[in-house]
Amino acid sequence: MQAETFSTENVPIPEQFDAWLGWFGRIFDVLPHDPPHGGFQAQNMNWQIGSCMLSRVWAPAIRVVRNITHVRRNPLDHWVITSGRHATSLISTGDKTLSVPPGTPFVVSLSDELTSERLEDGRLQLYMSRDNFSDLAPALDRARGTVVAPPLGALLRDYLRLLERILPSVGSNELERLSDAIGAMVAACLAPEQNRAESVGPQIELIWLERIRRAVRSNLRSPRLGPRLLCQQLSISRSKLYRLMDAEGGVARYIQSERLLEAYALLSDPRIERSITAIADELCFSDTSSFSRVFRREFGATPSDVRAASRTTPTSPAPVNGPTVGGLYSLLRSN
Repeated sequence: MQAETFSTENVPIPEQFDAWLGWFGRIFDVLPHDPPHGGFQAQNMNWQIGSCMLSRVWAPAIRVVRNITHVRRNPLDHWVITSGRHATSLISTGDKTLSVPPGTPFVVSLSDELTSERLEDGRLQLYMSRDNFSDLAPALDRARGTVVAPPLGALLRDYLRLLERILPSVGSNELERLSDAIGAMVAACLAPEQNRAESVGPQIELIWLERIRRAVRSNLRSPRLGPRLLCQQLSISRSKLYRLMDAEGGVARYIQSERLLEAYALLSDPRIERSITAIADELCFSDTSSFSRVFRREFGATPSDVRAASRTTPTSPAPVNGPTVGGLYSLLRSN
């Protein structure tokens, strides 16, 4: 699935902020913290998922305002669940004022006046229209202007990050089912009920798998990486860890596969000059010969073959999507 993307990167520097303002202008007034004379590089990626939309935004420090004029002239009855990456968000909506730490989801409604202020940051936003999620209206309306506190808030944050990671590989025939699954997950985090456990259970397992993946990736170069370390870092039982990793061939097999993928990436990068022996040692393989043997079994080529190919094959630039005509307002109106 391809994201609808708007970026100011290729806009002339003096026009970058005006382009960004135009992208959001029917929904918000956007005010930069600093004068935009030096440019305003920002990007908005949006994935339409059946009845909802996931949005990833990166922008310099800004203040956005949705006032009564926006609400009346450009009506949007969408709830927005937002999770920032690194910066604290200052939110005012109705009679509520929030200081939201990074990584903590919060809920607002575009049918309300609101103000949001933050420093330079990236954030994920899930847009859910009232028409498409009317069965969740009581829970979402109660949550307007509030944070989703841990532990369910952490679960919801990780779920949004998981969605961002998997959406590029999701087929169009799967979007409606995924939209239903998202609704069930949001309901479980905002108004947990026993009768939703069956529909949400598989998604919670996906979140656990994502947490395990991140823990493994962050410890690839540690000789201590194994079941004990993962159980300690994730506060998970050994039996649950083994059960979750069974479909991956087991914990040890998964760790080895991730280390081999990292080795492949290093060997494929012509800028990296470290020897094959140094890379094998860095990734905790016992010796070069055993590393080469499992590498060839995994990829059908030796480490030397991959390195040689990287020295002769030119790299292609990543594709860049152009802006979508109509701005974010048009995307939400079509949702």
